[in-house]
Amino acid sequence: MRIALSSLSKRLLSSIAYWTFVMFLYAIFRFYGTKSFFKIPESGSIVELIYSSPVVFLSTMGILLGFLFALMDLLLERILLKRTVLGIYIITRAASYILTTALVASIIIYLAFGSAGESASLPPFWWLRDKLFWSIQIYIIVASFGLSFLNLASERFGKGVFLKILVGAYSNPKEEERIFMFLDLKNSTAIAERLGHFKYSKFIQDCFYDLNKVITKYAAEIYQYVGDEAVLSWPYDKGVSHNNCIGVFFAFEDQRKSREDYYITNYGVFPEFKAGIHGGSLMAAEVGFVKKELAYHGDVINTSARIQAECNKHNVTLLLSEKVLKELKINLLAETKSLGNIVLKGKQKEVQIHSIFKL
Repeated sequence: MRIALSSLSKRLLSSIAYWTFVMFLYAIFRFYGTKSFFKIPESGSIVELIYSSPVVFLSTMGILLGFLFALMDLLLERILLKRTVLGIYIITRAASYILTTALVASIIIYLAFGSAGESASLPPFWWLRDKLFWSIQIYIIVASFGLSFLNLASERFGKGVFLKILVGAYSNPKEEERIFMFLDLKNSTAIAERLGHFKYSKFIQDCFYDLNKVITKYAAEIYQYVGDEAVLSWPYDKGVSHNNCIGVFFAFEDQRKSREDYYITNYGVFPEFKAGIHGGSLMAAEVGFVKKELAYHGDVINTSARIQAECNKHNVTLLLSEKVLKELKINLLAETKSLGNIVLKGKQKEVQIHSIFKL
């Protein structure tokens, strides 16, 4: 709950900061210094109010819009994003932005004129015919696409990584300390044969939808999706902080179990996943030109994958290396069991691995 609230707070604060800055820029570019060049309409109109103090009016509007837009986006993501096509989601989002902007503008106008002892002359649905409102609204819609681009880039490369890519931090290979988890569907071949390729694809979509519901709460980044496998990654300190690298696995299990009836009803099978975790030093670098992406190279990734492959041999669902386990603070909610030193497939050196069970 603490992590969930923190994630919501960060989203609200970033949205408020973005929209306040966006509306501040609009005030500067559109209104600042122009009052002396135009004949301003009589007192009590929206134009007169905005021209009298554009920075205050629009920055205040940006604060309220940032707060409401963030809440609205969260609601729409939960209700529409998975259940409808992207085009309908975008249209619904734009319509909600228009109505919210009209509401916020009306509230600020009434409050501003009320504090000055005047009455605002705003007929019902005034914003439908107000050209100034629609010029602001078009600007907001364009700015929302800019925010969507930043969010998509952040989700694609990981929070904080996108800015580093913009400044060329990974143009040359860079050494980093990271933790990786290879998460794979158990009995995937048998399930695929049973469901058929179309229904199996829907099945995997649902599984990864449940995964995405929990990863942000545990600071996890999706490095890759490979068929029915997902590769998660953390900067080393974030992965061990609050046991994030194992907490996300147990949270994913709980999320799936909360929808067990859905899986059984629609697919006749409940998905079980296995995972392997390892961490250490590796290299990060930008690769490709036509399709540029951030790639990680090093033994950490290979070892994580090999550890996950040991799950079936030992009939367990979660394995991790001794190196990572030493950094975690296992509490009374989980139990560990050493499997000893094991020579992983393709390796020459032994690696001590442990299984973890949720009590």
